[in-house]
Amino acid sequence: MPDATRRPFARHGRLPRRRGWGTLASIVASAVAVVLVSGTSVAAIAGAQLATAPRTVKLSTDDQSTAQSADITAIKGGANILLIGSDTRVGQFDSDEDVEGARNDVTMLIHISQDHTQLTAVSFPRDLMVPIPACTNPETGTTYPAATSAQFNTALGNGGVSCVVDTVENLTGLSIPYAGLITFDGVIEMSNALGGVDVCVADPINDSYTGLHLTAGSHNLEGSDALAFLRTRHGVGDGSDLARISSQQVFLSALLRKVTSDGTLSNPITLYKLAGAALSNMTLSDGLAQARTLVGLAGALRGMSTANMLFVQYPVADDPDDNARVIVEQDAAHALNVALQNDQKTSLSDSSTGRASEESSGASGTATAAPSAGSSSAGSSAGGSSAGTSTGSTAGSGTTSGSASGTATSAATGSATPLPSSITGQSASEETCSVGND
Repeated sequence: MPDATRRPFARHGRLPRRRGWGTLASIVASAVAVVLVSGTSVAAIAGAQLATAPRTVKLSTDDQSTAQSADITAIKGGANILLIGSDTRVGQFDSDEDVEGARNDVTMLIHISQDHTQLTAVSFPRDLMVPIPACTNPETGTTYPAATSAQFNTALGNGGVSCVVDTVENLTGLSIPYAGLITFDGVIEMSNALGGVDVCVADPINDSYTGLHLTAGSHNLEGSDALAFLRTRHGVGDGSDLARISSQQVFLSALLRKVTSDGTLSNPITLYKLAGAALSNMTLSDGLAQARTLVGLAGALRGMSTANMLFVQYPVADDPDDNARVIVEQDAAHALNVALQNDQKTSLSDSSTGRASEESSGASGTATAAPSAGSSSAGSSAGGSSAGTSTGSTAGSGTTSGSASGTATSAATGSATPLPSSITGQSASEETCSVGND
């Protein structure tokens, strides 16, 4: 594999077609997490919501068989759920524009360990070049031949949700019997039901593409502001899709801390609204669209510590043939794949938070760069410019996560196996700030 570690940062995805409307899989993870940790109340809520919706989709025969025959709480090797955000704007919010060929612009794999002690959410960059299997589009009947190297976010247009699932299964070696697709109306409805999410901003964010303008400090975001925050890439870090992934992790972590710590889930009205916002704006695989599945997941994750909820970016390196694309960083990806396949408990103790997020310095709402154990300096590159962090003055270059919250995470994970330091991310317990590039 070509050495990409000495290439300058590629500003991935700066192409005319990019509209960023598909940055919603992170909200799917939030929606599912809300339903999962809600305890016994989820039974009545799931039953009521599933009685009138949602839309369903079939996966491959093998995946359907696993979902139908297995109890999601007792699947050997843990349960895997793929969450997809489509960039379609048809019938959404206030848009009358049709973006040709819906794409999986955000894709997130959720792995729940068999012993129900850890959740790992893996984000796959949309510009990642990967093999895509032969797929048939369920709506048009068009069959697309297998490709040895194609842009990851074309899988949805090729063959729908099932094609994205098959692509990730081939990439990771995992079996994924559950999947969900969300539209961006759910972002607005969920954030409104919560009364907003408090997000930390380290440096000002000014993005004319999304209309997002935030000063440094703490902001309560809901509705269209929450959506704009999740969509923005031009306003954070180095302006890349990889930067947006780490900024989304800031929002997700803050949301999970809120719903698990301040009594949100003890309010049945709020809980019902959250579940409704999630399920009414989702297309679920047949196996996931079952009350027993959602109830089982609620029991599996009830009481899980946010320190054991990890958000990671699938490791990548710059594509030597196209600086607007990335390729798999093979060594780190292999380590992550094996850990998931073997259902190993893992930690991010030596990793960075990514290109557009930093550790929070505390209540002030600003961020500082704190080196982690085993790291020579904050913001040091660990395994390639695309997969890790930058050096120098690049905004959002990714500071290490080894301060107080990182230490707490390591302690919480006990004998967990550290993932390679080039795999960026954070736990939901870590208080981080999004780094604007204004």
